Amino acid sequence: MAAPLAQAGLCVHRNSKLVIKKLEQLCLQRSFAVSSALSQHAADSKPGSAEEIVIPKKKTWDKLAVLQALSSTVNRDPTAAHYMFQDDPYLTPRTSTEFKIYSLSLESGRSAAKYIVNSYPKYFQKDYAEPHIPCLMPQAVEPLIEDVSEAALAERIQLRKVVAAIDLYDQLLQAGTAVSIEVTNDLLDLICFYGDADPKQSEEPEKEAEEVDETPKKPGRGSRKAADLIGRVWRQNNNAERIFKLMPEKNSRAYCALIRGMVKYGAFAKAFETYTDMLNNRLSADVHTFNALIRAAPEIRELYSERWELVLETLKHMEQQKVRPNLLTFNAVLKSLRLCGGLGKSQALTTLGEMKALGIKPSLATYHHILSIFYRAAATYRNPNKIMSEVIDELSGKSFTVCDPDDVLFFSNAMRVCLDLKDMELGYRLHACVEEGDNCQLLGEHYQKSIYYGRFFNLLCMMENVDIVLKWYRELIPSLYFPNSNGLRDLLQALDTDNRLELIPEIWKDIKQLGHANKESLVEEVLALMARDKHSPEVQQSFADCALAVKQVYEQGDGGRTVMNWTNSALGNITSILLAANRTQQAWTMLQLFKKHNRVPAEALLEDFVSSAQSTSSPQLAVQLVQLSHSFSLPVTARLAHRVAQEFQLSEAQKKTVSTLEASESSESSDSESSDSDSDSDTESSKK
Repeated sequence: MAAPLAQAGLCVHRNSKLVIKKLEQLCLQRSFAVSSALSQHAADSKPGSAEEIVIPKKKTWDKLAVLQALSSTVNRDPTAAHYMFQDDPYLTPRTSTEFKIYSLSLESGRSAAKYIVNSYPKYFQKDYAEPHIPCLMPQAVEPLIEDVSEAALAERIQLRKVVAAIDLYDQLLQAGTAVSIEVTNDLLDLICFYGDADPKQSEEPEKEAEEVDETPKKPGRGSRKAADLIGRVWRQNNNAERIFKLMPEKNSRAYCALIRGMVKYGAFAKAFETYTDMLNNRLSADVHTFNALIRAAPEIRELYSERWELVLETLKHMEQQKVRPNLLTFNAVLKSLRLCGGLGKSQALTTLGEMKALGIKPSLATYHHILSIFYRAAATYRNPNKIMSEVIDELSGKSFTVCDPDDVLFFSNAMRVCLDLKDMELGYRLHACVEEGDNCQLLGEHYQKSIYYGRFFNLLCMMENVDIVLKWYRELIPSLYFPNSNGLRDLLQALDTDNRLELIPEIWKDIKQLGHANKESLVEEVLALMARDKHSPEVQQSFADCALAVKQVYEQGDGGRTVMNWTNSALGNITSILLAANRTQQAWTMLQLFKKHNRVPAEALLEDFVSSAQSTSSPQLAVQLVQLSHSFSLPVTARLAHRVAQEFQLSEAQKKTVSTLEASESSESSDSESSDSDSDSDTESSKK
């Protein structure tokens, strides 16, 4: 008894150090946070330390925190349309065009309801919402102050009534009432921002743009054609310039508003003239005005070097006036470098380095301009993937918010670069950036999203095998992307490359659902791929069913769309597909449509038809085929008649018919040859 106990004690003694060490490590792991807090508390409690740990009594959450948490638990349904169409399944879009129409209809309905509520607020005073929701209540859209006073002018400025504010300002001046400099500046800001006219309402028709000036000017010298601008342009001696001239004291704010308005509406040269006048009056501009001037610099110079010199001069003025540049300043510089030719590549990275040196974080628009400078269309590059790879390295794992209006252009432009480089790895990395956080919101409007996903899908079809392409196809369509006919054509080419043409009938159903069954080039490519090669009997039967569905679209149209016209290739391919599936009777029916639609069948198709008739032992069908060929006056008729007579067991009546057709065709061909020889001899005699 004592021996085992002694042995156990000896083992414990030997291993005691190891056990104690293990226990200490376990205690350290469990009490790491506590010990850190205690050490921090000890450090803070030292004499001379003013910092104290303040434990908040409650956590302040964002108003959308609960909704965001719930949203993170639900994944996107790739088979469903956009969430905005969930209320009315009848209006679920099938095509990109329908998406645009239906979404605009929804927005138009909201705008109409908002217009009614704001126009007749007295009928909508009952507040049913608990708690109160201010944005659902009627907004004041009509002025309440009717007298001619500065307060009435300020009210109209607040309500963005541009024309009414200008009229009231003129009335005040005519009455001899002085308008304060602050209200005058507000009025000038309003006029310059909205272009000397009331803001365009959604229910108002879009008016044609007016000319900048009646005097013709050279392109790039301070004016643009009205067709190049969206909406309004800067008119000569408009109300903004008139009110500016009437101001007794012109301050920096007035000059800045006028310059920004001129740049916004295309009067670039006049903006620089106004800036020069501002400098002569010893006034300083703000950063937003400098940003506008930098954007306008390439528009008033023709040579690339002169454009860049003007940008540098503007930046020097910023430094002299001690105006600190912001993100939009550097983005404006990079945007101007896009119009400076080869100077862009040499100065873009320097500008980006200066931007980071000032502690300004680049936005997506910054990288958009960088890519536009280094990756121009139809250009060759020494190390093409370097810049793009470095840009994606900068973006990986980051979530962005909109800081520049051009931010929404980055992803579609970056995917264009990946497509031009034919680099699938870069494409995947870029798409991972899109799926990071809320970056998908920066894809832009629906048109920009379609461009991005269209280029991504095109890259997939070009570089990946068909199984991966189909995986992405089911993932993107229709929840994120409605492919156009070019996208579906890329998919068909991917199926052809990997020899997976048996999937064409399934793709045809998607083509119909997506509203592209009336695109002749796409439909004919579907038929050509099915008719080109021979396949197993099961595949040929599915091809035949698909071909008959295409025939129905040609005859009846697709959902009220324009009915397509039959072509030789469409008729011939459908007939060949039906023959390959041993549907001879249906193929013969298709052959009759050639005559009906004034089309001529190909000789190879008639040869295939004879072979099909031979395999099914149908001499009568073969004779009818020779008669049909004779009715078209085809040169192959004699050869077909001879083949039918040699390879088929014909009755006496059928032999007589075939021999008659063969003799008739032979005589016609000999007559044509003799007439050709006579014409040749006549030509030679006339020459002599």
